[in-house]
Amino acid sequence: MSGLGAQLVDGSLGMAYGVTSTTLLLAIGTSPAAASATIHLAEIGTTLVSGISHWRFGNVEWKVVANVGLPGAVGAFAGATFLSGLSTETAAPLMSIILLTLGLYILIRFTVVGLPKGNLGKPLHKRFLAPLGIVAGFVDSTGGGGWGPVGTPAILASGRLEPRKTIGSIDTSEFLIAIAASIGFIVGIGSKNIDFAWVAALLIGGVIAAPIAAWLVRHIPPRVLGSGVGGIIILTNTRTLLRSDWIGASERVLYICYTVIYAVWAAALAYSILQYRANRDEERRIIAEAEAATANSALEGETATTRL
Repeated sequence: MSGLGAQLVDGSLGMAYGVTSTTLLLAIGTSPAAASATIHLAEIGTTLVSGISHWRFGNVEWKVVANVGLPGAVGAFAGATFLSGLSTETAAPLMSIILLTLGLYILIRFTVVGLPKGNLGKPLHKRFLAPLGIVAGFVDSTGGGGWGPVGTPAILASGRLEPRKTIGSIDTSEFLIAIAASIGFIVGIGSKNIDFAWVAALLIGGVIAAPIAAWLVRHIPPRVLGSGVGGIIILTNTRTLLRSDWIGASERVLYICYTVIYAVWAAALAYSILQYRANRDEERRIIAEAEAATANSALEGETATTRL
């Protein structure tokens, strides 16, 4: 069920499969490197199915996939070998800090800022996508997730690619990241330290959910879903950090923190829903105009090629 739910979120939001699943594996006591390895091995299958599904629904921009995915694979391999060399005592709180930071970023980004669309239709350049891929790939391996939380908001923030194509392209390129990270972990910790039963469970759930998520991306407001997922990630990883040896918080402190997080989370969801309802007609108009401009540009390019 965790794999199915995580893939539904990831495929419709463009992020959080790894972050969500890794958070759950850490919560049941899996070591950080083994948790990240498990997620990335499962993602080889889930991202392949997700990519095909997004392609069939017209959600993929292949130039973006290549320009961000190949550098991302390099960063993912480096991150996997780095995490494999850390002790569990050091890696577990470190991974929770990374996940908590990503959760905060997701919540704030989608709740407060929304989805800028002023530059829709303008090209995304390699000088932007290549460094983004390297950083996102490294964070993804070391945090057990992060390709989507880093890559999707960065491209959305540029305002140059509509949300559904941003999500579809990031999900499709993640196939390359999953392969590179998996190789890095197998080299670093060996296959004996990986629970392949968990890999299979996450893979089955993810494969079932991938086509559904690719369809949902056209219907679920990313702003609302982003606020919801961000809150889950923050809550879970705050618990992990507060209970760690680094902090060792009392039960009273835990309950106070949980109460504050729940209150902020509820307010964020309510605000996102209100903002979506207030701006959805304008957002749909802008996206429709961008799609028409993109289609016209592609047609003009084909016409020019035919003349040559």
